[in-house]
Amino acid sequence: MSHETPARSLTTAYVEAATTAGHAPSVHNTQPWRWRVLPDALELRVAADRRLAAIDPDGRLLTLSCGAALHHARVALAAEGWTPAVERLPDPDDPELLARITGARRAGPDPDAMRLVQCMQIRHTDRRPVSDEPAPDESLREIARAAGLAGAHLHLLDADQVLELAAAAGHAASVEAEDPQAREELAYWTSRAGVGVGLPAEALPAQPPQTTVPARDFGRPGSLPIGPGHDRAARYAILFGDADEPDGWLAAGEALSAAWLAATRLCVSVVPLSGVVEVAGTRQTLRRLLSGLGFPYLALRLGVADPANTGPAPTPRLDATQVVDTSAVRDQR
Repeated sequence: MSHETPARSLTTAYVEAATTAGHAPSVHNTQPWRWRVLPDALELRVAADRRLAAIDPDGRLLTLSCGAALHHARVALAAEGWTPAVERLPDPDDPELLARITGARRAGPDPDAMRLVQCMQIRHTDRRPVSDEPAPDESLREIARAAGLAGAHLHLLDADQVLELAAAAGHAASVEAEDPQAREELAYWTSRAGVGVGLPAEALPAQPPQTTVPARDFGRPGSLPIGPGHDRAARYAILFGDADEPDGWLAAGEALSAAWLAATRLCVSVVPLSGVVEVAGTRQTLRRLLSGLGFPYLALRLGVADPANTGPAPTPRLDATQVVDTSAVRDQR
């Protein structure tokens, strides 16, 4: 039987939740977050040194990535039997403080959350074309429900809208290919092998995949084998919400995490298509596809991974000591 005091137990839970949150998806695997563990709270802050200044000057994708980490941490706490309160953007004078988790109460471990924590360990981005087997409609509805419960919406595109998305993605790629700063930034984050951030060669296609919507050109070939298939059975969606402001971007990240973990549990592959929201003109195209219902945060490809070939492993992550600051509670653990 454990003889931990309640305070010490909560402190340990915060540390472990922040560590588990390191599995969250982030743009180019930048992991642009830092956690600070306090005796009575867990703070989520921006890691400004991992900001993408060229393609994400306003911090949309950075904040969205941090939102995904916030949702991961909340799920990890629920799996351990804690029900916390979350203050989002709690201090207008401190914009790098994105959230504060506090007031955690003891509850029974949540079995659904425990399963989602297991999904965090295996979730990854598989950029190969999906198989010819379509994802079940009920699975897609469940993924959309998960996003909705977490604070954003998922709009599945019809065939004509997918063609418009494809044209927008192609245009966005052309715009960024002509931007030397964007090219330099991409080259940096695809050449960081062995340091725990960035996109390793194993996660990048060895040659351009056959996809309806053009995949991002990473500027260099990877080592991920691409079969002869085409992703005709893929479905495409737009993650959107009511506000084109940091609170909406943060909620979008939480919704992305919830949707992706649900998809992982349902054996549905997810590939985020961020290029099309990085360019202002093509972001407006996505808003038109939404018929003014909201602001687009991200496009997604959904499908069933090709079962004939092994996909990539989850990308490497930074060590917890690089992203979780425990100096304020060191004597309480």
